[in-house]
Amino acid sequence: MFSENQLKALSHNLDDSRVKTIEKANMSFKYLETYDVINVANTIFNYMWDYTITRLDEVARETNQNGNHVITFSAIVKVKIYDNQRNFITREDTGVGTGTAKMIGDAIDNASKSAVSDSLKRSLRSCGGQFGNNLYSKAPNTNQHQQHNYQHSAQLQQPQQYNQTSNNQVQNSTPQDYSSLYNIGLTVMEQGKNLVVIGDDIFSKKDSVKAFGFKWDGVSKMWYKPIQQQQAA
Repeated sequence: MFSENQLKALSHNLDDSRVKTIEKANMSFKYLETYDVINVANTIFNYMWDYTITRLDEVARETNQNGNHVITFSAIVKVKIYDNQRNFITREDTGVGTGTAKMIGDAIDNASKSAVSDSLKRSLRSCGGQFGNNLYSKAPNTNQHQQHNYQHSAQLQQPQQYNQTSNNQVQNSTPQDYSSLYNIGLTVMEQGKNLVVIGDDIFSKKDSVKAFGFKWDGVSKMWYKPIQQQQAA
């Protein structure tokens, strides 16, 4: 189901710069922002994915000591990830969100959106570390090829096998040799009309990335270069 480039991208450890922290009840919790997860999914799956809200229910309603409405929603989101033949796999999980506001409509709006976002992120996390799966574990990070099971994919191979194939595919389709980027743990992938670079600790390797003409996009939080520019190189 997943291509070799996608498997390689999914196997990377999570970039710490993407991880946010929130304090609740004197405890720190790490999480990924929803827009960030969607951007990564768009990049790895080349926009060939979608999701459906299969359930969205209000599960609690109360008023706090400040007179604010406190609403809690529960959601179930189903994610479909397609390949070029429109075959797909599904991921599904539950999420919960709470909204607090003076106006009950605002509290409901915030709670329902939060529940859907939580469910979406939890559905995608089973695809691997790029979607924050390790944030749910108290154990230290280990090799993510061992952590994630892709039994649904007949194309799953050992990392040593598909790393080399992925490099060859990129180099054969483009005139520039990115082997030096692969050697430092980065991956070059096509996204629409651009090439993008993903990988671990990418900011510490920015000089190597910039040397190949990639530019930083502050909106998508990615290094990119138009394919047309690449072909002219």
